[in-house]
Amino acid sequence: MKTIQDEIILFKQLLDMLEKQLGNNTEVVLLDLTKEYGSMIVDIRNGHITGRKIGGTGSNMGLEVLAGTVKNGNRYNYITKSKDNKILRSSTLYIRDDEENVIGCLCINTDITESVKFEAFLKEFNQYNFDSGELESPEIFAQDVNQVLEFLIQEGQKLVGKPAAVMSKNEKIQFLKYLNDKGAFLITKSGEKIQEIMGISKYTMYNYLDMIKKGDLEE
Repeated sequence: MKTIQDEIILFKQLLDMLEKQLGNNTEVVLLDLTKEYGSMIVDIRNGHITGRKIGGTGSNMGLEVLAGTVKNGNRYNYITKSKDNKILRSSTLYIRDDEENVIGCLCINTDITESVKFEAFLKEFNQYNFDSGELESPEIFAQDVNQVLEFLIQEGQKLVGKPAAVMSKNEKIQFLKYLNDKGAFLITKSGEKIQEIMGISKYTMYNYLDMIKKGDLEE
């Protein structure tokens, strides 16, 4: 297999089966990761779970795999939240071509919001930390790429502990390293937005990124 389209009939049959088996509370998504990031979804069932549709955007996790910072992106049975605070139990399987290059992924997102209300009985089944409220993995299911970029920027600022505009040089480099590792620069025109919130020039940003690439970071 060289492209998702080579086996599209098989993939659609697989989505048919999963949709029938798992019901209306489970979203099943097929993404072609060779397409532009904002239009990777080639098939989706029960898109009301995350508000997405065919031709829409993948989650931020795919960026890390495409950027090469995550080598084996397959993850099963992890907990996250949708933009409207649905609690989701999710799995992600990356699809590779004959040369082992990542070309797509299959994602399953089951809405367990109602079931977690039965905390005492279902806590073990859902594998969710009710006491801390912390998510296993920060993931956003966006309707457009700008939402994904905004999410990554916010997460980067949380990591550093202050707004990008008031960061020191080393903190800005740390912030840029986080965004680079998460694949933010794969999003079209993301550099302009990042330069703006950091209050730096294009030249300075790329100078910092070159330092990150070379590992020439100040202590």
